[in-house]
Amino acid sequence: MNGFDDSARSMSLVAFLAVGTLALLLCVMTGPDRDDLDEFYSGSRTLSPRRNGLALAGDYLSAATVLGTTGIIALTGYDGMILALSITLSLVLLMFLLAEPLRNTGGFTMGDLLVRRAPGRAVRIAACATTLAALIPMMVVQLASTGDLLAFILGWDTSGFRSGAIIGLGVLMIAYAAIGGMRGTALIQIVKTVVLLVAASTIAVLIMNRFDWSTASLLAAARQGSGEGAAYLRSGLQFQGSGLDMVSSELTVVLGAACLPHVTMRMTSIRSSPAVRRSLSWAVGVVAGICLLLVVIGFGAAALVGHDGITAAGASGNSAVLQVTGAVASGGRAGALIVTTMTTAIFLTLLASVAGMILACANSLAHDLFAHGLRGMRRPGAKPLAGRTEMRTAQASAIVVGLLATTLAVVARHWNVQALATLAFCVGASALAPALIYSMFWRRFTRTGLLCTLIVGTTTVMVLITGTNLVSGSPSSVFPDHDFNWYPFTTTGLVSIPAGFLAGWLGTVLPRHTAPTARRLYQGEERRILTGGSPAPHD
Repeated sequence: MNGFDDSARSMSLVAFLAVGTLALLLCVMTGPDRDDLDEFYSGSRTLSPRRNGLALAGDYLSAATVLGTTGIIALTGYDGMILALSITLSLVLLMFLLAEPLRNTGGFTMGDLLVRRAPGRAVRIAACATTLAALIPMMVVQLASTGDLLAFILGWDTSGFRSGAIIGLGVLMIAYAAIGGMRGTALIQIVKTVVLLVAASTIAVLIMNRFDWSTASLLAAARQGSGEGAAYLRSGLQFQGSGLDMVSSELTVVLGAACLPHVTMRMTSIRSSPAVRRSLSWAVGVVAGICLLLVVIGFGAAALVGHDGITAAGASGNSAVLQVTGAVASGGRAGALIVTTMTTAIFLTLLASVAGMILACANSLAHDLFAHGLRGMRRPGAKPLAGRTEMRTAQASAIVVGLLATTLAVVARHWNVQALATLAFCVGASALAPALIYSMFWRRFTRTGLLCTLIVGTTTVMVLITGTNLVSGSPSSVFPDHDFNWYPFTTTGLVSIPAGFLAGWLGTVLPRHTAPTARRLYQGEERRILTGGSPAPHD
């Protein structure tokens, strides 16, 4: 049971239907014209810095981040709080290191960002494959959680309802991406961010009021409710005391979150360098504020619900935010309204996060793979696709990607899918982060080095993740009844991140004959990447 009364469940259902319908109407009203490719890919770069910042904050605060981080804080205390800090640090890294160069490079997709330094079809195809490898697992995580969350909220706990919820919401998210394009999905992210901020603030205030605004009382109650004693407020509970495992996980989050394709895509939709800085200032402030609120909510869940109550609803603790909402909401209409606000925020978070990821994958398939990669192979020297044709290809790609993610989510709905979220962050940190950093700042970086980075980084993650305790060997793994755990860390970052950087370096320095060409290419791009000169035409 979720602790919600019939009034709260009824209000939540009405809110879900209203929000889903209004969001679809918003996408229809703001969607691009049939042949306006720039509007579909980037929203014609018309959003203000404040709106872009709120949309970027929404991209960072996915359902997996909000629910998973709160659950980890509730179950592991100090280690979960460090995870929330790492999410904020990741956005700060993006702000000071990559945001302006990414915007200055121009383009629409990960392939556009990388071919500026290393032109060629192979780079576009590799960039598209890496984009899919990073985002499809994350979409599956979000969608697979949808059925469980809606069943928990509405009290309809049947296998058929869970599968139907995943399919229904998957179709709705496909419609958002295919109809609304960048501007439509951005506006949904903005609404989601505002609603989430209001809901999280309300629950955090109620929790602190329950403990007479005493942080010490809250922490003492959380420590007692966790069942872990003093260890709850010390480092090591999540990783069984392994400092290296903790470093690996936090490094993966910091680098991976900043370089996921749906986040970097947001940078290309900002109209100027000063607007980038203002947008990131808004995003950092909002994300830091919400993460702080999630820390309070996580500790409140441990104090008011307790470890046993949280894990009874799921070993990962994803329901902790909803459980503590039910615990602090008073009865009557006021309590039902509070519950509805939080459940609507979670519902919007699911919708907006997956829609943005579907759009990023669809754009990469249409622009990198079909319009430039495969088309150039089949017809060398062929003219670029017409804008209307490429946009139709992107919309069709959104349908295909969304259906694939929905199908995989239905299959994986009974699994613990935390391993897939970890896989996505690891690919971002091990393949995309080295590729972007080298491309933006290393003059000698070559196409061979870029391909080596993408291929070796992604492959290393795929191999190592199978040996982690997220896949087997623990009660919360994908296969809890099996044990083929051979890799000693929870994430692959400690090995795969250096492997990605090393592969790029070796692929650049060993074939010496390519270095002069690479330097000439960078000299032509350096001023524009670092200072924002006029963008060159796409290859």
